[in-house]
Amino acid sequence: MQTVIPATLAVGTSPAATVLQAVRVGAPIMRDALAQVSGLSPATINRQVSALTDLGFVVERRDLVRHGGIGRPKYPLTLDRDRLCVAGMHIGARRTLLAIADLGGRTLYSHAVRTPHDDPDAAASVLCAQVAELAERFSGRRLLWGGVAIGGHVDTATGVVDHPLLGWRRVGIGARLADALGVPVSVCEHVQAMAAAELLLSSPHSGGDLGLFFYARETTGMAVTVDGRVVVPSRGAGSVAGVPVSAPVLCGGPARFQDVVGVEVGRRAAVRLGLREDSSRIVDERARILGEVVAQFRDAVNPDSVVVAGAAFGAHPQGLAPVQAAFDAASAIGWPLELTPSRFGLSVQESAAIVVALSVIYADPVAAMSVH
Repeated sequence: MQTVIPATLAVGTSPAATVLQAVRVGAPIMRDALAQVSGLSPATINRQVSALTDLGFVVERRDLVRHGGIGRPKYPLTLDRDRLCVAGMHIGARRTLLAIADLGGRTLYSHAVRTPHDDPDAAASVLCAQVAELAERFSGRRLLWGGVAIGGHVDTATGVVDHPLLGWRRVGIGARLADALGVPVSVCEHVQAMAAAELLLSSPHSGGDLGLFFYARETTGMAVTVDGRVVVPSRGAGSVAGVPVSAPVLCGGPARFQDVVGVEVGRRAAVRLGLREDSSRIVDERARILGEVVAQFRDAVNPDSVVVAGAAFGAHPQGLAPVQAAFDAASAIGWPLELTPSRFGLSVQESAAIVVALSVIYADPVAAMSVH
């Protein structure tokens, strides 16, 4: 069994993926309706449904049909949400979120633990053991896949991670988790995973657009999506942490984007200036900087949409409005663009962990199960 498989951060286009997505979104759904929404022929629908049924992914709901009619009854199809699951974790600078989800991406259970900051290899082993312990509580379900969303540099082919903030260097988190769970595992840069969740764990993607996804909490990040796919550079994710900003209140002068996010930044500024942490001077400046940085990349790329996520974007008492105002003022492009908050809100880390564990299955469910 191949243990580490690169995540597939894209809307699946294979026939099996198309049928699985249509069942996931539209269930309970009849085969005739599947043909209408997917554009596939009835013969192809039947073949894919048979394959997905054999895998245990799709089930016929005979209990939803009243018998007594003429001819062979037709049964609606649904995902099997009762016997399958995936396990994932989002490893953050301060806390790690552990999650178990069903095949449809619905969270069955999640909780956060403190991210260990001792020996990197020992820390990775502890976290993997905690995920395995959580998965064992769902031993009545068949575990399909494991996923890790994490910052830093991720080698998706090997699951090896460099994370300077955690002090990790060449830590094989992917292989460790695969050994702990006994199933294939995917490892992905966390902001790319969050962007993928917007595409894969929600309503069907419309396709044909260019989008930017920004994250700011204790760390910062940006991802690009094109035509239903998250762009994953061959040399790993880029960084917006070093973007220069003007932060006289938060940092006393010129600073980097990374320097103005996180809980400690506001606390230090409050102490230095004799202000409350929620002082308008502090929260207004952070909102201004967030809006200006996003506007810089909007102007350079000119995307169709911009999604923002992370506590920094929602920390102002007036919510996203001051960030939007700063964005509007800074952008030089003549047409307006509304910043869209992530549909997962405070659960964005949870969604990242889950989508990494599901992405290969969603891209091609039949091929994914062949690696078991």
